[in-house]
Amino acid sequence: MSGAFTVVIPARMRSTRLPNKMLADVAGKPLVAWAAERAKASGAARVVIATDHADIERAVRALGIDACMTAESHPSGTDRIAEAARKLGLAPDDIVVNVQGDEPLIDPQLVRRVAAELSAHPGASIATAAHPIHDTASFFNPNVVKVVVDKDGYAHYFSRAPIPWVRDLFGGAEAFRQLPERLPEGLPALRHIGIYAYRVRFLQKYASLEPTAPERFEALEQLRALGHGHRIAVALWEGPIEPGVDTPEDLERVRRALARP
Repeated sequence: MSGAFTVVIPARMRSTRLPNKMLADVAGKPLVAWAAERAKASGAARVVIATDHADIERAVRALGIDACMTAESHPSGTDRIAEAARKLGLAPDDIVVNVQGDEPLIDPQLVRRVAAELSAHPGASIATAAHPIHDTASFFNPNVVKVVVDKDGYAHYFSRAPIPWVRDLFGGAEAFRQLPERLPEGLPALRHIGIYAYRVRFLQKYASLEPTAPERFEALEQLRALGHGHRIAVALWEGPIEPGVDTPEDLERVRRALARP
């Protein structure tokens, strides 16, 4: 059974591919406000938008959404959430879920599930989610991050490479020219879903952790936590995964999905 949790939504104004996307109008509300509404539907005790820009703060507060101003200099959303947790006075054992502000279609049950996973694993500093991969194309796609999980639900490793490797199917060069469309039945191939729940105690330590070599080469921030001995619990999710908003085309797709009747 899960306990209380707080959702913090990091929302910076800068965006390389879609400038000012957090305030982009979607059916009469800023994009980030939709993410906050989804987060509230998860049963979170509190939902706070952590931002570096006064325009975002004013826009969400006008809609009755809580906001916390944070520094512009944070290199990652995790650093921004850590500052917000300090400013909000959260206790070391409290659970914070990071919901991205550009995911206005995120399933509230996924948010709740990740919080519950961390609550159920006292030895974990972080919880995240994954769902099964069935097709070979996704398995070999480096933009699809894979995770291997142990019998107790903890992550062994995250990679852009296809793991676990099927030696008898992928063993030689000839095999790569004849890959099947579907993966073998029973292969525990899991696609990582980029949502995280943290214990505040971990967030307080995060900024002091040195990047690790696997993190730098894979470009996967979660490998820093594993490299420093922090355990990551993984919730298995069978529901749909709605993509976030990174491009103008993504924004138009979301506008169509959330258009008023």
